[in-house]
Amino acid sequence: MSTHTSPLLTMTQTTPTALWNDSADPRELSQSISWGAVGATCNPVIAVTCVKADLPRWSARMREIADEHPTATESQIGWQVVEEISKEAAHLLEPAFAAYHGHNGRLSMQTDPRLHRDAKALADQAVYFSTLAPNVIVKIPATQTGISAIEDAVSRGVSINVTVSFTVPQALAAAEAIERGMAAREQAGHDVSAMGHVVTIMVGRLDDWMKDVVARDGIDVDPSYLEWAGVAAFKNAYRIFQERGFRSRLLAAAYRNQLQWTELVGGDVVLSPPFGWQEKFQASGHEPLPRIDVPVDPQILAALQTIPDFVRAYEPDGMTTADFDSFGATRKTLRQFLGADESLDQLVRDVLVPAP
Repeated sequence: MSTHTSPLLTMTQTTPTALWNDSADPRELSQSISWGAVGATCNPVIAVTCVKADLPRWSARMREIADEHPTATESQIGWQVVEEISKEAAHLLEPAFAAYHGHNGRLSMQTDPRLHRDAKALADQAVYFSTLAPNVIVKIPATQTGISAIEDAVSRGVSINVTVSFTVPQALAAAEAIERGMAAREQAGHDVSAMGHVVTIMVGRLDDWMKDVVARDGIDVDPSYLEWAGVAAFKNAYRIFQERGFRSRLLAAAYRNQLQWTELVGGDVVLSPPFGWQEKFQASGHEPLPRIDVPVDPQILAALQTIPDFVRAYEPDGMTTADFDSFGATRKTLRQFLGADESLDQLVRDVLVPAP
């Protein structure tokens, strides 16, 4: 496919912006790689989707794992499947990992959301996941506990993809934790040049939360302006990351509209749309031009700033670390990830104890 017919490939070839695929499905990932993707992700939600997309194969594998480990729980069997899906995807990315010296070519694995209250357990699992393939990067949430776990895991040599992160304060706190972990590792005599940390802002989930808030509180804002909330937060975070010289890159995820692609092109950032959104972008015929440094329309920004939770999300001091867990988007997303764990358990249960 030529760059003339591939907007995503044009973006990756003409700007510093990287494309990662927000899925570990091997068929989707292979196509995304042809469009320039140099990374991918897996988490409980994605794992459930992958299993359902190839249910005969993974049901048979669950039965094999159960036979190999007669005392394994549903959760242990399900997470073994997550590991195997992740390792397959990581293998597809090995060429990019070598070409980019660890900066790209990463497969993101997410720590078990049920560990979200235990910093040591999160960091320990991150260390374990990092041993499954050389190009694994591990997701840890930007909660109060997660920030501590991020610093610990980085100091122990794990490359981190910060997740459950929607706001400028979360992104900054996570980047600072990564810097502290990197400094500790350097002081211990280790080379950190091949570590490939990214700090996610789930731009669409911030939009979702703004829509929930204005409906709940009766705030009068033009609905079209709400599509800019995540973009505005990401642009502001990017500006501050550049000013402060953080060694981690920002990553945009949880896509809800085309602005979350077109407005974020041009920076040394990662854009990680789901495969379905990549197909839409490919079909759009849009020429991706650098717009990361173009400010959001002041009228739109002023309207968004009438929403107190947007101010909390946009201003660098809008929240303290202690506030992260109570932010609405954090609660909604953690609950969804926990629900996906339950769905994965149910898929295993249907194999081990089929309905009569």
